Amino acid sequence: MENRQMAEVLEKVRERSPLVHNITNVVVTNFTANGLLALGASPVMAYAPEEVADMARIAGALVLNMGTLTEETVRAMLIAGKSANEHGVPVVFDPVGAGATPYRTETARRIMRELRVSILRGNAAEVANVVGEDWAIKGVDADASGGDPEALARKAARQLQCVVAITGPDDTVTDGTALYRISGGTPLLTKVTGAGCLLSSIVGAFAAVEPDHVLASTAALAYYSAAADAAVALSGDDRPGSFQIELLNQLHRIDGPALLRAASVRKAE
Repeated sequence: MENRQMAEVLEKVRERSPLVHNITNVVVTNFTANGLLALGASPVMAYAPEEVADMARIAGALVLNMGTLTEETVRAMLIAGKSANEHGVPVVFDPVGAGATPYRTETARRIMRELRVSILRGNAAEVANVVGEDWAIKGVDADASGGDPEALARKAARQLQCVVAITGPDDTVTDGTALYRISGGTPLLTKVTGAGCLLSSIVGAFAAVEPDHVLASTAALAYYSAAADAAVALSGDDRPGSFQIELLNQLHRIDGPALLRAASVRKAE
């Protein structure tokens, strides 16, 4: 995979402004919408079970995020996901906090069982708990301990039959065979509520214009890391509030040529 290919996917997002249907959590809705607008995508947040099937059908991608779970939200996710599957719309799933409680873990596994998910995007602990491995998680955040994220990503992709993107200090994207490592980003991302949730929605925007979901996911993660690196260089590494605002600025400013220069991606042997 070449940086040129990733830059081309970013340019396609800007040209097409895909509609990204988000069923996400109440903590991050505003930040997610603003981040997608900064990228150049078109966000919609539709949660009512009565309309989600229609909205998913016309979207470029559907992003499901279970950060704040309710029974009605789960019902809406399943209705929307089945509509997306019927109409060929890619589904990105962010299993926020899987492993924190039995209800949350079982909900994540239910969504994976009942829907055809295109891309699973989470931290290592969340992905591990989706596939039945016992990795520690604190609230909705991964514990520092655990096993090998790359081996986990490959196992999860093969078991779940989808592309898996595991994010952390370094990011991993795989379809179970090819595996890419993305470097960059900043620890300040862990100090901004919703930074990972926004990333899942950005993955959705890239998947909406690029049918190769390994390429789409890798390009999205490389773009987000480049924007975060540029943001922290301007805000400083001790100002999470300033960083959050500057991240939105850089998501808007990073273009294809900038991503071509900044992307740090390696294919695993």
